[in-house]
Amino acid sequence: MYLPRLVALYFSPFVLAAVLLDGHSIAHKSADAQSSQQAAPPLSQRPDVTKPLEDKSVQGAPQQHEPSAAEMSKKETVASAFLRGLQFQEYEIRSTTEAMPEEKYSYRPAEGKFKNEKPEFGPAEVRTFAEQVKHVACANFAFAAELDGQKPPDACDKGGPSPAKSKKELLIYLRDSFAAIRKSLGAIDAKNMFDPIEGPYAGPNTRLGLATVVIWHDADHYGQMTLHLRLNGIVPPASRGNPPALQDNY
Repeated sequence: MYLPRLVALYFSPFVLAAVLLDGHSIAHKSADAQSSQQAAPPLSQRPDVTKPLEDKSVQGAPQQHEPSAAEMSKKETVASAFLRGLQFQEYEIRSTTEAMPEEKYSYRPAEGKFKNEKPEFGPAEVRTFAEQVKHVACANFAFAAELDGQKPPDACDKGGPSPAKSKKELLIYLRDSFAAIRKSLGAIDAKNMFDPIEGPYAGPNTRLGLATVVIWHDADHYGQMTLHLRLNGIVPPASRGNPPALQDNY
């Protein structure tokens, strides 16, 4: 889907409410967080975001030293800048997906509403939690394929071609999609960042431009997924005082 169409797709009144609700929850503790949780921890207590991810670097282990901007700039690359942003999104989305009980994967906020909407892409109603997970995973694979000059999967806005259905299958699909997009973003450098990228997802674009869409898209859907959790009485892991490590045992 083209970027303008992506923007039009996601900015329904309900999605705007979801983003605003979760943004408010970060700035001000929600009622459930007041009773059992503390505010989100500083960077030094979150997953290490100073280096490109390895297979287990997103597990949630706290880092001992948060580098200064001057220290970071000495070894920063185009790839490391994007991988650092992606690491936040990977932890947020995957931990949220792990936290939702499987019986709630079919949960859809505002069930039965917006049925008369006719978007050019995507469903008329708000996605179920499972549909959110599947869409994010398919999109990650699609963006990775375009960055690598390969054919992306079809119809990611409608679920895509993956047969993943159970919580375990979706967790694996999502984990593998982040591995794919990490590899593609890690290949961006100062020499190729303005290379042209064609494709149905956010194209036409440049390699650098598409990389920004990857981060934006993951963050957009994380904002929606947190509402699914909070409406079911669950504080998103990234908003807890002590964010848990990813389980990653599936």
